[in-house]
Amino acid sequence: MCGWLLTISLLLSSAQAQQRFITVASTTSTEQSGLFGHILPAFQKKTAIQVRVVALGTGQAFDLARRGDADVVFVHARGLEEKFVAEGHGVKRIPVMYNDFVLIGPQTDPARIGRQRDAAAALKAIESAQAAFVSRGDRSGTHTAELALWAQAGIDIAKQKGAWYRDTGQGMGPALNTASSMDAYILADRGTWLSFKNRGALAILVQGDQRLFNQYGVILVNPVRQPHVKQADAQAFIDWLVADDGQNAIGSFKINGEALFTPNATQAGA
Repeated sequence: MCGWLLTISLLLSSAQAQQRFITVASTTSTEQSGLFGHILPAFQKKTAIQVRVVALGTGQAFDLARRGDADVVFVHARGLEEKFVAEGHGVKRIPVMYNDFVLIGPQTDPARIGRQRDAAAALKAIESAQAAFVSRGDRSGTHTAELALWAQAGIDIAKQKGAWYRDTGQGMGPALNTASSMDAYILADRGTWLSFKNRGALAILVQGDQRLFNQYGVILVNPVRQPHVKQADAQAFIDWLVADDGQNAIGSFKINGEALFTPNATQAGA
């Protein structure tokens, strides 16, 4: 190799080695809604720390972190978050923001749930009508919330689902695409729905039930369990996320004037 080429190669290698980055295991809803694209440039400009997001279902995000392949977990399933910390995999769960889930379906509404305010009763009506329903089926926070609603409706969905119930094993965006193509019902987070373009004949039919509340939390992966965790830079990201700069960045993320997430890091008990 020519001398100048070798010099350039060494300089590039050195620059790459010195580049600061952390890996954040998060949900498809935060990524596919466009939130990270909105907030991360401000954090990276302030700190020179690059954030590499791996967007998965919440269960898969925890699996990634348990293997030591993430520095931070940013997800939305409080029970699973608290379990992750209690098992020693995470340092502390900190609330960040919330939005809500919405039950979406075709405007023709074959299950007649459009005037329903009770999300569990709406699912019961869908099951009774054997109307097409699309599930994430991926152990995500949304899938976890859906399963809880079926249970509250008195339905053992694992035993009672039939051809009308479609498990996709996909993220929120692809699952919404499937629902759109099938004119099917689906539970989605409001943020991804607001950013979703391929709506077809779908519309929000049920919202406002307190059981549809959707809280997000952030956790530092325990560096005692995973010594290679980039603790300082990961903590810098968490601190920014829950301080004024991060909270304001989250609150300013809007589509057609509507906020996709509401920051609430200072809310006790969130």
